[in-house]
Amino acid sequence: MPGGADVTPESVLSLGATLGEGPVWTGDRLWFVDIKEHRLYRHDPATGMLDMWHAPDQIGWALPTERGDMIAGVKTGLHRFSPETGAFTPLHDPEPTRPGNRLNDAATDPSGRIWLGSMHDEETEASGALYRLDRGHCVHAGLPEVVITNGPAISADGRTLWHTDTLGKTIWRVSVDEDGTLGKPEAFVTIEDGAGYPDGAVIDAEGCLWTGLFGGWGVRRYDPAGKLMVTVKFPVANITKIAFGGPGLCTAYATTARKGLSAAELEQQPLAGDVFAFDAGVSGLPVHAANS
Repeated sequence: MPGGADVTPESVLSLGATLGEGPVWTGDRLWFVDIKEHRLYRHDPATGMLDMWHAPDQIGWALPTERGDMIAGVKTGLHRFSPETGAFTPLHDPEPTRPGNRLNDAATDPSGRIWLGSMHDEETEASGALYRLDRGHCVHAGLPEVVITNGPAISADGRTLWHTDTLGKTIWRVSVDEDGTLGKPEAFVTIEDGAGYPDGAVIDAEGCLWTGLFGGWGVRRYDPAGKLMVTVKFPVANITKIAFGGPGLCTAYATTARKGLSAAELEQQPLAGDVFAFDAGVSGLPVHAANS
């Protein structure tokens, strides 16, 4: 069975990130960010090389495009990022009237649409929304707004989307029409008290959902019906998201965070903020290039 109690995640990048997030595997490289430190990273596990760029503000994610560059979600809006020059070029601000928000997490579907969420940076107001970016056109996806959006995660056929209300501790499942219109959301999983908060989510090749648990010391795998299948325990409390990479997309890379930990907790968790890896025992899905 994939994952399980016998799986031990190992630190593969000792970074001590304040808020590591947004891991994505593309071009045989692992990309991820440190939101609070405004950093975008690219790691080559084969050579051990680690590149870093400074973003113009808090950066939640970066995803590859059909043009060969990347679209990045920054607090000030969507930017086009060039790995060759390191330049971030403003593209579109989906929330010009919400300066207290920032972009938080995103995923690309098989049609090349980017589904992206925002959140209230101080984590107190329900102003976080889900948006759809399709060929440069960005629209509100129509789901109820929450304090912190996370995920989203997309099925292999692009017809199902999972959307996370982190503070509400609920992952929602919603159908996706061919034109990107969303159906009525249904509760997929609610995380029980004491188990942390659902953070970034991703779907594997068997249609199961993996979610990081912020404050929950682990990653969970749920089957397509929402039944808990596997819990992978970590030596740190705040696991934000995993990405499938490596040969056969069978290695799970997990970002973690030091954010919110006291000095005493940091002393007990010396690996907090590192990037971890473990054998997922199942393949992930390839990342689609964005059409924008």
